[in-house]
Parts: sequence; structure tokens; C-alpha cells
Amino acid sequence: MDREEAAKICFRRMEEEDLDQVAELEGRIFSMPWSRKAFQDSIALAHTLFVVAERDGRILGYCGCYQMLEEAEITNVAVAEDFRGQGIGRRMLEELMSLGQEQGAFAYTLEVRAGNEAAQRLYESLGFESLGIRKNFYEKPAEDAVIMWRPWKA
Repeated sequence: MDREEAAKICFRRMEEEDLDQVAELEGRIFSMPWSRKAFQDSIALAHTLFVVAERDGRILGYCGCYQMLEEAEITNVAVAEDFRGQGIGRRMLEELMSLGQEQGAFAYTLEVRAGNEAAQRLYESLGFESLGIRKNFYEKPAEDAVIMWRPWKA
């Protein structure tokens, strides 16, 4: 994707109108996907924040978190297969954490598949550190999760 195409991508809060595309993308990417209703229920909560990357009406990716006081747990990060490796995941997470900070979240945690080294490198480049392993956290296929934490940065 060239600069002109990248400039056309809008990073914004997830809206009700996005849910069909988000649920479809979730189903293509994850072996145990969230339902459309799960996303609908989540974006309705005051302590959640979900962001989408959208271009010309197409959702290219999304990410979200649940906030607990000054900490937030990132629950979903997904980018459409044909748009990976183009910085969309990074930009979505930066937007998510920027909006989260406006709501008072300054530290973040997440779990990532132990075998997903590309995602782990992305998170590390954003200041996340590995804190340990959750054994057998994932199913279909069974896999450990790496617990990652981005501490509060004043």
C-alpha cells in the first residue's frame, strides 16, 4: 500500500454499523471467534473501547480493550489477511491507547499466542514486556499464551 492509500484509512471508534463486517472478519481470523452480539454488547459498555481501521467503507481491522481504572486489558487485535504487514495493527493500537489515555487508562495488558512471534514483536515495539506464560490458554489449537504488560509511562 502506498502513502496515498494509507492516508485514506480512518482510525475511529467502532460503531454499531461496523458490527457485521467486524464479526465476519473475526470469524475468518480466529478459531473461537466472538459473535456479533458479543461485540455489540461490548461496545455498549462504558468501560470498553473498540477501534476500527476503515477505508472506503471496508473494515480492515479492529482492536479493543476493557478498562479497569487506570489499567486496560486488550482483548482483540485483528487485521484482514490482505492488509497485514502494512502498519495497520500498530496504528490501531496507538489510537486505542491514545483514546484510552483520554479515559484514564495508562497501563495495558494482553495475552498473545506463544507461537505468534509477529504479534509479540509488534507489542514489544509498543513498549509491552513479557511477564510469563498462561499454560493451555488457547483452544483450537491448544497453545500457551504469553502474558504481556505495558507499564504506566508518565
